[in-house]
Amino acid sequence: MTASKLVRAATRSIFRNKMRSFLTSLGIIIGVCSVIVMVAVGSGSQDSIRKRIESMGTNLLMVMPPRGPREANRLSMGDVDKLRSESSYLSAISGVVRLSGVKAVGGSGDWSTSVYGVEPDYFDIKGWELGSGEALTSVDLQRRAKVAVLGSTVATELFGDEDPLGQTVRIATTPFTVIGVLVSKGSGNNGIDQDDIALVPLDTAVNRLMRNGNVQSIEMSVVREDLMDEAEAEVTAILTEAHRLSPGDDLDFDVMNQADIIATASATAETLTSLLAAIAGVSLIVGGIGIMNIMLVSVTERTREIGIRMSVGARKRDILLQFLAESVILSLLGGLIGILLALGISWALSAFMGMPTIVSVDVIAASVGFAAAVGIFFGFYPARKAANLYPIDALRYE
Repeated sequence: MTASKLVRAATRSIFRNKMRSFLTSLGIIIGVCSVIVMVAVGSGSQDSIRKRIESMGTNLLMVMPPRGPREANRLSMGDVDKLRSESSYLSAISGVVRLSGVKAVGGSGDWSTSVYGVEPDYFDIKGWELGSGEALTSVDLQRRAKVAVLGSTVATELFGDEDPLGQTVRIATTPFTVIGVLVSKGSGNNGIDQDDIALVPLDTAVNRLMRNGNVQSIEMSVVREDLMDEAEAEVTAILTEAHRLSPGDDLDFDVMNQADIIATASATAETLTSLLAAIAGVSLIVGGIGIMNIMLVSVTERTREIGIRMSVGARKRDILLQFLAESVILSLLGGLIGILLALGISWALSAFMGMPTIVSVDVIAASVGFAAAVGIFFGFYPARKAANLYPIDALRYE
């Protein structure tokens, strides 16, 4: 029997019982669809995480206090100045202090927001753009000026449609003059609204809002992405010297590389995606068992047909290939329907629910291959059973 005749015969047998064939393929349909959708959602999430982290700034290095409740914060303005004067890899640097849940009152409203004390370079490090007004300057820093740049969310909550420039906002108990409003950036990598923020000069925040000489972090932008490792090593060396640490001492600061942050977040998302895909793949095994079950029933129903074929010259190999072809085609048809269904679901998730999805051609190809493998694996036993029937016993079967 030629390949074309084999396919035609198998296809006729499958479509002779359309409903049963569809129900048999349902496990494969659900399995292929689930795997593709899960991987598409996972890949979309990884890409979204990467873009959100990159939106935090370009070629970013961060120095943070060591983790742990008993670890003291020794980062100071002196550390920032030393890094600024001695580092050869940094294009911008800013000390940062943060105050969360601070009440801001201005215009006709009040709003609890996050207040950041920063230096002028912070705008370049984070890629912040001004929608109106002007940014903080070194003069504001030196004079400890009571001026503020508002995120779009804060500006809207306090002033509505009114222009906030030149108006006064009371942050905690200190009045600040609004000199600028930032362009909206949306949610950050942790889902927090990046526009719910007020930026004030670092020295002003340290002396008027916190009354503490330490900075909570130091954020830097490296001149080129390929110099991140060198810059990280240099920053570590400079701060080790500044803190008078000896070789072998535990560091009292942590240096975080933006590339490491992206890699860690992506690895976490990838692990979760793989886990979800593996769970969804179980339904492919269930679908394969369903195919084996229905093929065994088919062999029993068509025992006399098998006997007739053998009596007119069909070899064991012909019978084996015929039933195996039916199993594979049944599995592949289920895989094709599953792919189409997965594409539709992925599009709907992206269009109507705002979930980022990326459908990979490699995943589709792998799903098709796995579906075919399931058909061969679970179809082989019923096909072999059919091929091993004795012609005389098969003809006598009622």
